Formats: sequence, C-alpha cells, structure tokens
Amino acid sequence: MIYIANFLHVTDQQEVLESERRHGEFSLIIESGSHETAMQKFKDRIMAFRESSDFFQGDCRIFFTQLLEFDSFPNTEAIMLNYKSIVGDPFLPFIGCSIPTGESDACRIFDWKNNVPEIDGENEYLFLEFKN
Repeated sequence: MIYIANFLHVTDQQEVLESERRHGEFSLIIESGSHETAMQKFKDRIMAFRESSDFFQGDCRIFFTQLLEFDSFPNTEAIMLNYKSIVGDPFLPFIGCSIPTGESDACRIFDWKNNVPEIDGENEYLFLEFKN
C-alpha cells in the first residue's frame, strides 16, 4: 500500500518575537506493508530531518492530521489531494478538503487554539515533540 501522511508543526512558540516563531504543514509518502510500519517510517524520517537540516529545530511539536492509503494511483483522471481555502488573515481558521470528488468534498475546518491545531473542533494528535 501507498501511504501519505499529513502533519502540522509549531516551532519555538515560546519566543516573544513573532518572526522567531514558526508553524506550517508538510506531507510524507511511503510504500509499506502496513500502516503501523508506515507510521514508524514517518517518525524516523522526521527525526532524520531534525538531525540533518534546519527543519523542526528548537522546541518543536508535530501533529499528525491525516493518513491516506492507496493500493494504486489513478491513471485516467488526476485526483486532488489537499485543497485549502483561507479567509482573511493567516491566523484565522481555514477549510481544508482531502481528496474531494463530485460525490463528496471531504472538507474539514482547521483552527489553532493555544498553538494546538484543531480539526472540526477536536484537538489533533501530538505525533512528536522535540525540546532544546
């Protein structure tokens, strides 16, 4: 199976200056025999990025938001994986849709409360945390 995981991250949220704080999102993809193995490989890759790059430096928390599983990729029509619609300033909530189709838009409401992401009003799962 092919697994695509989506994550949100916050870095150095304790800093006073906004320019020294970071937040964002990223995805990882792997082919694996099980979702458990895929999740461990995602964790290993994130830790490797922290050690070998400037990604996820400082005090950083990574939240797992979604796991997509495919047995194959389509070859007749492209599929949309992640659609985002944001109103107003970047700190406001946004609507995100994963794999929208004509039958279902699969949209959810994303928001931040006290530097913790919420999706449809529920706190997201803390996947990894790094402290300096």
